[in-house]
Amino acid sequence: MKVYKVMETTKKKAEELMNDMASYGWEVAAVTYWSMWSICLLVTFVKEVKEN
Repeated sequence: MKVYKVMETTKKKAEELMNDMASYGWEVAAVTYWSMWSICLLVTFVKEVKEN
């Protein structure tokens, strides 16, 4: 089973966030940006987990 996590970050912190999450087994599935009052990046991570 796959689980997903969406996290908000800035351009400056995106690479650090992706490397940090990779160390926990997460992979980047998608990156997009959100602009309402300010611009931020939304990074979607995916990880395979074993079902019980």
